[in-house]
Amino acid sequence: MATFNIRGKNIEISKALREYVEKRVGKITKYFDNVDEISVLLSVEKERQIVEVTAEVRGGLILRGQESTADMYTSIDLVVEKLERQIHKQKTKLERRFRNGGIRTEAFTESKIQVDTEAESPIVKTKHFVVKPMDVQEAIMQMNLLNHNFFVFRDGQTEQICVVYKRNAGAYGLLEFEG
Repeated sequence: MATFNIRGKNIEISKALREYVEKRVGKITKYFDNVDEISVLLSVEKERQIVEVTAEVRGGLILRGQESTADMYTSIDLVVEKLERQIHKQKTKLERRFRNGGIRTEAFTESKIQVDTEAESPIVKTKHFVVKPMDVQEAIMQMNLLNHNFFVFRDGQTEQICVVYKRNAGAYGLLEFEG
């Protein structure tokens, strides 16, 4: 059973809203054997009702989605639909690769975040990751599931750190480092 971490920014989280989030967002657990934690941030900025969801699945898979509308309940419904589309899009590829039951993959996990508050520095946020070995196809799947433009990974054959990225034309690029 997944644990929920539901937080609000500029909004009071009522019992009804909490139950609605757990019911709707909890639907994604039917696709996986073990969902460790589901973090949901509900925020209000002017006329926008924003929902951000991050779900961590045991084995390192991370799902992330964000939606914004004028109604919080609509935003919740849309983010669930977005997450389900991500899952369906990648599920077949992942299941072919990992046939041991549920959907699992090795990916890097965020271990800690440090925020630099000095205004002089151009670096405003630092993230530390554990980089796991995988092949290029697996790295592309992880990048797409996270909805990012790039993904850092360790090549399973060469043990070198590599980066896959989305090119403007829609294809993918690979950066391999030497030295």
